[in-house]
Amino acid sequence: MLAALGLCAHAQGAAQQELDVVTIHGGRPTSLPAQIPTTIEGITAAQIAERINAFDSEDALKYFPSLNVRKRYIGDYDHAVLASRASGTGNSARSLVYADGILLSNLLGNGASYTPRWGLVTPEEIERVDVLYGPFSASYPGNSVGAVVDFQTRMPAKLEGHVRLAGFAQRFSEYGTRDSFHGWQGSAALGDRQGALSWWLHLSRQDSDGQPVGFANRLVSAGVAGGGGVPVTGAVPGRNPANRDWLVFGANNQVHTVQDHAKVKLAYDFSPVLRASYTLGWWRNDAVRRSDSYLRDAAGNRVTGGDIDVGGRRYSLLASDFAPQRGDLEHLMHGLSLKRHARDTFDWEIAASKYDYRKDLVRVPTVVLADQDATGQGNVTDMAGSGWHTLALKGTWRPDAAHTVDFGVQRDEAGLRTRVFSTPDWLAGTDGIHVSTFNGDTRLTSVYAQDTWRIDPRWKATVGARWERWQAYGGEVSNAISALLRFGARREDGWSPKAALAWRFTDEWTVKASAGRAIRNPTAAELFQGAIVDGRIVNTDPGLRAERSWTEELTAERLTPRGSLRATLFHERTRDALYSQPLTPTVSTVQNVGRIRTTGLELSQQADDVFIQGLALQSSLTYADSRIRENAALPASVGKRQPRVPRWRATALATWRATDRLSASAGVRYSGTQYGTLDNSDPNGFTYMGVSRYFVADVRVRYRFDAHWSGALGIDNLGNEKYWAFHPYTQRTLVAELKFDL
Repeated sequence: MLAALGLCAHAQGAAQQELDVVTIHGGRPTSLPAQIPTTIEGITAAQIAERINAFDSEDALKYFPSLNVRKRYIGDYDHAVLASRASGTGNSARSLVYADGILLSNLLGNGASYTPRWGLVTPEEIERVDVLYGPFSASYPGNSVGAVVDFQTRMPAKLEGHVRLAGFAQRFSEYGTRDSFHGWQGSAALGDRQGALSWWLHLSRQDSDGQPVGFANRLVSAGVAGGGGVPVTGAVPGRNPANRDWLVFGANNQVHTVQDHAKVKLAYDFSPVLRASYTLGWWRNDAVRRSDSYLRDAAGNRVTGGDIDVGGRRYSLLASDFAPQRGDLEHLMHGLSLKRHARDTFDWEIAASKYDYRKDLVRVPTVVLADQDATGQGNVTDMAGSGWHTLALKGTWRPDAAHTVDFGVQRDEAGLRTRVFSTPDWLAGTDGIHVSTFNGDTRLTSVYAQDTWRIDPRWKATVGARWERWQAYGGEVSNAISALLRFGARREDGWSPKAALAWRFTDEWTVKASAGRAIRNPTAAELFQGAIVDGRIVNTDPGLRAERSWTEELTAERLTPRGSLRATLFHERTRDALYSQPLTPTVSTVQNVGRIRTTGLELSQQADDVFIQGLALQSSLTYADSRIRENAALPASVGKRQPRVPRWRATALATWRATDRLSASAGVRYSGTQYGTLDNSDPNGFTYMGVSRYFVADVRVRYRFDAHWSGALGIDNLGNEKYWAFHPYTQRTLVAELKFDL
């Protein structure tokens, strides 16, 4: 990992000579606006291979300062939310993830169910990953308020091929579960450049078993004294996040997922400065979620339904407590661009992308099943037709050596389509009785411009602004007894100014200051929600406002041929933050939190050849005081800490290149106390539905046998830490890989 983009070039001495856009050696440059004097961090494919046990693309972000991905298990496709300095792992819409300029962030909603589509990038494809911290570029919408992640994938300059086989094993112990979980991953890639045409083909399959991530439970106080049900044993006593006594009846959501991935990339150079590119990505996932009841009757039979007696109290088991689930998903991604990149007076680009839920079925029974593979009545949720598409016209004008002006017009559209039907065959039913419909669309039309001005060799400034028109329309809901009811359309306009200034006051030291406003508009899932009562839509907030954030940072950075050191003060003020809050004592819905303020300090360090030749050290430390300052919907939350934003975070990673063939790394990741609720009423983080602190260590050894073959062994969570973010994270996991490079 690099402490800044300049680190990619500092070994060449470039960063000491001038305060300019650095040249990235040994790979494709970032597509982020590196000319803006603000915080950008990066990691290359070679560094990922040496340092990180990477099974999924998001693993590349493990040791970035202030970042955390809520990845519960290998292959976690629907809950891996990215958290940043002032945004927790419940705010997926407060960051942006791109791959080769194609939007992977799922802005149909906000939260665990709307995570970036990480599966459309595999670790073997990655050429480099860069992260822009904060909303300081006018070329990105307000969802960039936390961070912008840019995956650049491989595009060959000559014939190359790669084959990789990897496996993992985890021993998991929690509540009444004691089991081992395994998986493997295989991939093959081939690419070449022949004259003006270059191409890349990548295929992969991942077959993995994750540990259970949910647990059926009841508060002890919810039991009815006097018994009356089937006497059972096996319930595990404990305390819930609020430190109330409860009983855990069993595990659920143990996921077996088989994910297939294919990608074709084509590029054609019409001239040395004009390139057309096309990307087709295909991702398929067969997911089976199973449950395991800990409860046994007097004869030792497993109990999964009906009334039960635990310690003289009666509890009723619901069909949902131990319901299995099936997922059948097939998504397509397209990207097309035409780009002039002469780096003379004027360059331009036309880019379009589309992400399509070609098939997205989730099946769950609504009756208690004696066998989880048995048929029976159930519901099917069909999200086919959901997706998003983007169109961007971009230009770069360089009127003289002092100015670089970026400008453009963008349109981003997202459409949510959800239909639920009931079927007598939950495993195979293709249609049935209508249960509900939930649809909605959003559109963001933007115009932006920003000028990066080299005032003199030591001073550089960037000033920009972004104008946006947000529209929400097509919102509609229905239930089993009501026809479609429609929401009213909405439209709002907004401005987001940006500014940054850098001063290189010595050959090694630079001071940078950045400020930017971000408008994070409601997603379709946040805006078009509610229930239907007496033919009316209720339990919704039709006046839901956009989040408006001002973010500032002040950075001092030292770059030398052997390393870097950075200290960044950051401050963010957010009005009308979007959170699910109690609307009534029994109903919660997304509402605005009046004001949240975050102030913090981020330290980042990297050094090569520390003490001995080949030893690289990198570390980061983040302090963030994030507090709710105003919230009319839940006054008890005022003065409390923002959910899932810990006060302290830290990483450290040591990598030793013992020889040209052998490397080893050891790293630690720390996160302090967190809360999952707005009013911080969940002090017990080390339990199901809690959010805990953690200290996790990882190790990896990699050996290159010859010019073609290499292998690696590693352990994630070496100390077998048990930690939670509502669901349990993985425990100690052994990983191994073997790779062939042509």
